[in-house]
Amino acid sequence: MNLGIIGCGAIGTDVAIAADKMKKINKIYLYDIDKKKQEKLSDIIEKSEIKYIFDFLEDVDVVFEAASQKAVEQYSEKILDAGKDLIIMSIGCFYDDEFKDRLEKIAEKNHCKIFIPSGAVCGIDGVLSASVDTIDEVTLVTTKPPSSLDKKYNKRTVIFSGNAAEAVKKFPENINVAASLSIAGVGFIKTKVEIVADPVATRNSHKILAHGKFGRLRAEVENMPNPNNPKSSYMASLSAVATLKKIVNPIQIGS
Repeated sequence: MNLGIIGCGAIGTDVAIAADKMKKINKIYLYDIDKKKQEKLSDIIEKSEIKYIFDFLEDVDVVFEAASQKAVEQYSEKILDAGKDLIIMSIGCFYDDEFKDRLEKIAEKNHCKIFIPSGAVCGIDGVLSASVDTIDEVTLVTTKPPSSLDKKYNKRTVIFSGNAAEAVKKFPENINVAASLSIAGVGFIKTKVEIVADPVATRNSHKILAHGKFGRLRAEVENMPNPNNPKSSYMASLSAVATLKKIVNPIQIGS
């Protein structure tokens, strides 16, 4: 199996390093608009080769995206048109139902899959299972230290309260969790989101609250920052690697 990676930042680096150790992955193609990043990563990945996306498409089985919503909008349709499975990290763009439905139809037509890692949160499997029946309400409360938002707050401040569709537009680099939760559960409009800046907080934390016919769910995670990018949670990288392992391995765990 060959893997293509779009985006050689913190998450792309973590996935490439993990993939380099997987026996079932033979080749890893790297691409980033920042040439220095792709060259730096290529130097430490034994199975790697630097190639432009459309030049490596014929040679890969799966493409992993960890670049930006713009990259998803720019490349995803052509990747799926080529019949390649696609793992998407920048899933905020899925608030656009028309875009999401278009990708789904292309994937179905070409017999390929779109994988969405659970990201920097826990509890997604529970919400996904509960969505088989009725979910009455889903709320995400994200608490961040002000430094991760590049602003100063002297006291605990609610900086956003609304639905997930609004959240991913206003905080595209900080709230991918809201997007994955919305897709798993009741959608972008019905999913409630609160973002809190707290000067006492030292880590990003996410709390999911849901209730419906299944009962009640409460899941909370306090994330360590990624060593290579303090604005990204290390759990997001681990979730991406777990998704790749799920594709590679014959035994599947989780919803």
